[in-house]
Amino acid sequence: MVRMLRPLTRAVTYKRWLHMVVAIVWPSLWIFIQEAWWTQVTAAVLLGLAGLVPITRVVEGFQARLLLIDHRQEGESAEIVTTPSVTWGDRGRTVVWLEARLVFGWTVAHLSLQLPLFAIDLLTTGLGLGPWADGFVTVEENRWWHAVVAPVPLILCPVVVVGSGHLITALAKRLLGPSPAERMAALEERTEQLLERTRIARELHDSIGHALTVAVVQAGAARAAGDPEFTDRALVAIEETGRAALEDLERVLGVLRESQKPVSGRPTLADADRLLESARASGAKVEAEVTGPVDTVPGPVSREGYRILQEALTNVLRHAGAVPAQVRVQVTGDTLVLAIRNPLTSPIPGPGRGSGLRGIRERAALLGGRARTGPDEGDWQVHVELPLS
Repeated sequence: MVRMLRPLTRAVTYKRWLHMVVAIVWPSLWIFIQEAWWTQVTAAVLLGLAGLVPITRVVEGFQARLLLIDHRQEGESAEIVTTPSVTWGDRGRTVVWLEARLVFGWTVAHLSLQLPLFAIDLLTTGLGLGPWADGFVTVEENRWWHAVVAPVPLILCPVVVVGSGHLITALAKRLLGPSPAERMAALEERTEQLLERTRIARELHDSIGHALTVAVVQAGAARAAGDPEFTDRALVAIEETGRAALEDLERVLGVLRESQKPVSGRPTLADADRLLESARASGAKVEAEVTGPVDTVPGPVSREGYRILQEALTNVLRHAGAVPAQVRVQVTGDTLVLAIRNPLTSPIPGPGRGSGLRGIRERAALLGGRARTGPDEGDWQVHVELPLS
């Protein structure tokens, strides 16, 4: 019983009733011009013509969101758009919505007034007092059982209000909801946002992970060496790597704070020397071979290539330590090749032990390239090929 009466305690029930009743205010003014059927038809025709105006969809969308959607379910607001009509299909649905809202308004307003009057008539005729109100149903005879059924119209009145409110809300989501093209555009925008979040996560993983790895390796080597000169060099390397990581962190946080801010300042393969020097300062003997016009590599490919190289060198320091590493960056024709090799000094980690190698493969796949990682003739190799087109 309490569950049945709960809708009557919610403000949205009465806002929906108001939304339907307000729809008949303007057409009702035509009654003062002349009370004839053609005036109402004219009002309905003019209302339909108004639905062809693109801005009408905006007005109706805002009204529907404000009055039909429960404030506790704001997520449903996205099901009703507030943008102008673009296609004739949008205009047609707006016209149907306006006419349907008019029909709902007339029906609900009429029943909301007449059902209580009908209940009063039944009660007065049941008590032998004769009809008191002039309702849409005439009760002429005095019958004792009229008083028994008098509460029925009063019960039907809130049922009509609540039920019609649910119906008009469902109809609004259908007729004022996004078109297939708008749904596709929203889906593409959501996909772009998810891809951007994934890219930022990879950026943080690569940049901060590299900086922490260098710091840990340098600190451990300095403590083991016990040489003040080596310790000074290690501290300088830790400082430079930490400063670069802080710059990357600030840039990424700036992107998160300002969603419309263009992504700029990301390092490219032109900055690869910084990575190589950082790895060398950590004790790794890095032999680098760069061939081809690296400066002409397109921005997206160059930036992702830098991150792939960074992650590969980070893995060398993290899993192999101060070992010789061979780095080859080659631009040939329409392909960028990145090859990193180092001796295996520990057992091969099992799958699922980190996201670094997976991130390398994902970066390559997003650019239409391919990546191979794993043991090769006693070495660990990372071989990536990225198309330049």
